[in-house]
Amino acid sequence: MKNQVRDLRGEQGWSQADLAERLDVSRQTVNAIETGKYDPSLPLAFKIARLFGRPIEAIFQPADAEG
Repeated sequence: MKNQVRDLRGEQGWSQADLAERLDVSRQTVNAIETGKYDPSLPLAFKIARLFGRPIEAIFQPADAEG
C-alpha cells in the first residue's frame, strides 16, 4: 500500500518519534508504515487520518493505484 504519511509528517515538522508518540506506537512502526513494509490496522489508519485531518483515501492508496 502506498501512503502519504512521510510527506504529511514532514509538513508538520514532526520526526518519526514525534508522530509515533502522537499515535501511541513505536518509531519503528511509523518507519515501517512510511516505507510500505507495514500496512496499519484500520483503527490505526483512522487515527492517522484524524491526526492529519484528511480522509483515509487521501493518505493510503492501493499499491496498484495510478497517480
